[in-house]
Amino acid sequence: MITWMQRHKKWLIITIWVSTIAFVGAGFVGWGQYSYGDKAGAVAKVGEVEISMGELQKSYSNLYQQYAQMFQGNFDEEKAKQFGLQKQALQQLTNQALLINLAKSYNLAISDQELYDQLKQDKNFFKNGVFDKETYKQVLSQSRLSITEYEKELKKQLLIQKTLGLLKVEPSQNESKILDTLLSIADKIEYKVLSSEDITIDVKDEELQAFWQTMQNNFMNEESYVVNFIKQAPVTKEYKDAEIVEYYEQNKNHFKGQDGKILELDAAKDAIVAELNDEATHKEALRSFIDLKNQKLDKSTLTPVTISKRKNPFNAEVVQKLSETTMVKPFVKPIKVKGDYYSFELVQLNPATPKTFTEAKSEVLPYFIDQKKKEKVLELANNSVTVFKGKTSDFLTIESQTPIGSLTSGESVEFVQQLFMSDKKRSFITLQSGKIVLYNILEQKLLEKPNNDQANVVARLKTGIFSEGLIKTLQNRYKTEIFMQGL
Repeated sequence: MITWMQRHKKWLIITIWVSTIAFVGAGFVGWGQYSYGDKAGAVAKVGEVEISMGELQKSYSNLYQQYAQMFQGNFDEEKAKQFGLQKQALQQLTNQALLINLAKSYNLAISDQELYDQLKQDKNFFKNGVFDKETYKQVLSQSRLSITEYEKELKKQLLIQKTLGLLKVEPSQNESKILDTLLSIADKIEYKVLSSEDITIDVKDEELQAFWQTMQNNFMNEESYVVNFIKQAPVTKEYKDAEIVEYYEQNKNHFKGQDGKILELDAAKDAIVAELNDEATHKEALRSFIDLKNQKLDKSTLTPVTISKRKNPFNAEVVQKLSETTMVKPFVKPIKVKGDYYSFELVQLNPATPKTFTEAKSEVLPYFIDQKKKEKVLELANNSVTVFKGKTSDFLTIESQTPIGSLTSGESVEFVQQLFMSDKKRSFITLQSGKIVLYNILEQKLLEKPNNDQANVVARLKTGIFSEGLIKTLQNRYKTEIFMQGL
């Protein structure tokens, strides 16, 4: 019989490998970004490789979309700042640049034939089941990408893949056998699920107030801005044909149909006039803004309003720009809001202040109840773990994904993973959802289920560990310079 400590010590090694893969993967996600071009010089330089603002913007945008999908749309710029998305985006690009430096040091490159072979495999460019050059051009045009910039970035991605491909790590036979043994261990348990939903809390005002006092700075009246603003209504003008033609020739890429192709002049005429009117409107707004700064406007033309993040009749950009003003520099240049341009003058800044207990009570209450429930269910778990009577499971392995009792599939997987990391025969496990699962391992055995894929698993784990070490080595070899403040 395998002992408890032997089993769990080995499993901890696997856990470390998995954690390493997750860490390294976080650094490698998003490679092969498409550059918008060098808009404002390099934001960083790694060895001989420069990272442009366009690359950083695209990397950030891709990360933002990934998080937005993960949070099912409940994700905004504030959360992005909390997660340090900009730093994550730059880290991805610097890791990429490190490997490109390594590839160059060994004179590795991607040939045109290798590039073409890769393009032929991308089904986005297929027509009638095969690669089609016209479809390729059309897809890139719809994405507002030139063939040159796309192929340049694709070559970079392929170069990184080629470099990593040369660093393959092969597993040993013993390693595969160890992993196969670990994944074959099965436990039959007695278990009981405790949930905070079953706990009732009697809320007393004095306890709630004492709880609020420990965290009152978390419940603030939001910062607000007292401002005067002027509004520039849309300007509508008549334009000569020559003006329309000239604007069209200079800005053709603004006017595309649903197929991504540039519209003919006649078809684009209304859109051209609209852009010309918008430019004229913006110029008028700038003239009024200058008069506002120079205090040449009649005060009766100014409209006072108080703006905050929650009470904002304009848009998020207005609040962002106001947050950058001071009483010494109180003016905000024209910002377009729903077709109109607005200029602002900061009159008074109302800083955020803690809410009174009465104001914050309804916000504090859910936190108080949640904490009290967690305390109660934890107390119940500690008092009953040695004597509880529960249900008996089937034999479980680390790979088990079948729901256990009232747990969801996700909660069951989380519980099983923590179960196989524990070195205790009888204990309890707290899940992220707040539920607590009491368990007592009744029986343990090795399942006879040979798995022929363990060599691949071990290879991926070892490659992850090697990749982490490689990045650290390259960081010492190639100097990284960051030119953008705050990163």
